Amino acid sequence: MRLIIVDGLDGVGKDTHAQLILNRYKQKGETVIIRSHPASDNFYGKTAKKALLGKGKIDRLKASVFYALDVLRSIRLYYRKPKHDTLIMVRYLMGIAYLPKVSGRVAYKVFEKLVPTSKYMFFLDASPDILLKRITRRNKKEMFETYGALVRVRGKALDLAGGWYIFDTAQPIEKTYAKIEVVLDMLDEKQ
Repeated sequence: MRLIIVDGLDGVGKDTHAQLILNRYKQKGETVIIRSHPASDNFYGKTAKKALLGKGKIDRLKASVFYALDVLRSIRLYYRKPKHDTLIMVRYLMGIAYLPKVSGRVAYKVFEKLVPTSKYMFFLDASPDILLKRITRRNKKEMFETYGALVRVRGKALDLAGGWYIFDTAQPIEKTYAKIEVVLDMLDEKQ
């Protein structure tokens, strides 16, 4: 089974690009599943989503804990018992970048050892200015969707993304996805 990880900050286009990747492999006749976190189909994901709309420290803690539980649930159900050719995990490891810098780095190292990783690890990136413009088009704003938070979290995430393929999504979707496809072709050839 192929594991593809699509991560990045809010507003960067993770779900859009995950869907394009799904279409690529479905057109090849493969079975593909996308797990986007926090998910709306279980208690952990719903609790994390609700907490993300809150404001206090308790909501931050709840969002982090239930987000992690949601990811672990997806691993148990979709990675450990695969019934598909490709699993695309959206919002997977980089949720750790929302933690304070020192504990985030330690948590990343721990989680990197505990959860499955892949050669197909894509970090989508754009400047906080662009992300904020995209986010403000939505109805609800999450606790980490402020300019200051985006600057801080982006810096931490890029610091953690060594070894990931990093794509700039400030350009049109088609251009970014064309670059992703080049990497997918290369990795698929090696598989």
